[in-house]
Amino acid sequence: MKEKRARAVRLGPRSVVALVLVGAVGVTAFTWPFLAPPGSALNAHVQDAPWLFAGLLVLLVAVVAATISESGLGAKAVAMLGVLAATGAALRPLGAGTAGLEPMFFLMVLSGRVLGPGFGFVLGSVTMFASALLTGGVGPWMPFQMLAMGWFTMGAGLLPGADRLRGRTELALLGVYGFLAAFAYGTVMNMAGWPFMGTLASGVSFDPDAAVATNLARFVAYCLATSLGWDLGRAVVTVVLTVTLGPAVLRALRRATRRAAFETAVTFEGR
Repeated sequence: MKEKRARAVRLGPRSVVALVLVGAVGVTAFTWPFLAPPGSALNAHVQDAPWLFAGLLVLLVAVVAATISESGLGAKAVAMLGVLAATGAALRPLGAGTAGLEPMFFLMVLSGRVLGPGFGFVLGSVTMFASALLTGGVGPWMPFQMLAMGWFTMGAGLLPGADRLRGRTELALLGVYGFLAAFAYGTVMNMAGWPFMGTLASGVSFDPDAAVATNLARFVAYCLATSLGWDLGRAVVTVVLTVTLGPAVLRALRRATRRAAFETAVTFEGR
């Protein structure tokens, strides 16, 4: 029998519009080095850009979270959000500085899968914010991490077959997604920091006066030289934990969502 998916948050039209807008601005914030022509005014302020985009992304993520909350992020969903965000934030430091061994990513994949894209976006952003506070990783890169993790978790909620796929087929789907998305997360975060390297690594750094094709080649070389091993470690750990712990975690999450009955309003009986 097909099991109906229980969503912690059902996205309304305003939430969808907000997500699309923040996605468009976020893509611009990450990819502007490939969009700005050589010698443009933006390239002239390359060292100021991270602060500008960081402040803008903080505001936009806050707007999206508020819009989704207005769409129906009730008390029970907030409680689950707090538990999962705290768990994810606690998992992240376990592998910090160890070749990309970041166990929090598999939890984000499974949570987004069970609880849907709207909840997933908020969960990914809040978890990354909490982990930054926990580890002292607060800086202009943090809003980029929040947005990228929001996309990462939301993408798991958009995968097909949420109401019908179970067992090994679902685990295979989540494992493939986790593997590819782990590399995608590392790549977009490289985009966030690469333009501001200056002359630290002239052979692979961003050149404001170079053509787009030249900078793209430099960026690929930068990724291969600096983060390929880290991203591979993150991807492999995500797959291994998804395959080994996934069945138990998925059952626990689905049991919790059924018992929470998110779409049932909280009522209080008088004596």
